Amino acid sequence: MSWQPTNLPYANDLESRVVLKALTTAHQALGQLKGLAKSIPRQDILINSLVFQEAKDSSEIENIVTTHDELYKSTLELDRDMSPETKEVRNYVAALKRGFDLVKKNQLLTCNQILEIQAILEENNAGFRRLPGTTLKNDRTGEVVYLPPQDAETILALMQNLEQFINDPEMSDLDPIVKMAVIHFQFESIHPFYDGNGRTGRIINILYLVLQDLMDLPILYLSRYIIQNKSAYYQHLQSVRDQGDWEGWLLYMIQGVESTALYTQQKVAQIKSAMLALKNVLRQNYKFYSQDLLNHLFNHPYTRIEYVQQALMLKSRQTAATYLNQLSTDGVLIKREGRPNYYINPYLINALTYDN
Repeated sequence: MSWQPTNLPYANDLESRVVLKALTTAHQALGQLKGLAKSIPRQDILINSLVFQEAKDSSEIENIVTTHDELYKSTLELDRDMSPETKEVRNYVAALKRGFDLVKKNQLLTCNQILEIQAILEENNAGFRRLPGTTLKNDRTGEVVYLPPQDAETILALMQNLEQFINDPEMSDLDPIVKMAVIHFQFESIHPFYDGNGRTGRIINILYLVLQDLMDLPILYLSRYIIQNKSAYYQHLQSVRDQGDWEGWLLYMIQGVESTALYTQQKVAQIKSAMLALKNVLRQNYKFYSQDLLNHLFNHPYTRIEYVQQALMLKSRQTAATYLNQLSTDGVLIKREGRPNYYINPYLINALTYDN
């Protein structure tokens, strides 16, 4: 437990032949995902649908578990309390979207932005740790496996160095995927916050790929890979600290980027196919079909009469209700009775939840 993070860049020669070989196919998969995402005209459809999946799985890594149904219902502003877990996942969505907006606007990822992201996640302004006592323990045994920096000045200095490493290309000529993995390792090792380090770190991963123009949208569904390989994730992090095994960590993350990019391609293709299928149903059978209606139904897996009225700029609430009720009567949408009623788009739900 004596290892402590030092200023970046580390002196190690990180890009071994094995790492470089793995990077080739990872970049290819990312490039294909970026191109496929552009084939869906309304980019907000992908952001809204895939960010919810990432938020759900990233939170689940921290044992914050909710269901798709609870998560989608939380977008309806119903007069009922959502579970604390669902609220935390909603916070993750808000934090990721805010981070994306900041990175696109400023073309930087700074400490202040990271502080803002974590504040949205945790709904507090505790900031970087100032008090000692934080330890990382084995969940199963309770054994302390790593003691991150305890001194507030050290934490701040390391975070300022990390900010420079993220934004100054002169500091390192590492491949951006390798650099993302180094940034993630360093952030998790600094462990700058009292709470929310894991989720904040996974948001940083996505934002850094956007910053490096490897992605246009924050839709890489990386937390799914980490959930499926959770013990290996923590093991590889600790192996860098204990044995200096950078190659194992980098290969883990590169494989994660590649497999996630391929999986997300599948999700984007399924969403695109589902949009086309519903478009054909609406256009062939309903005079009230419009592209705006189709876009709305794919922006919101669950919707309400008021939302449709607003999206289509209809003067009458009754007109929106007539549209939705006709679609649900015909089995195109699923109606759920309540106060108020809401309507589910099964085409989108199936695309998001079905895995080949």
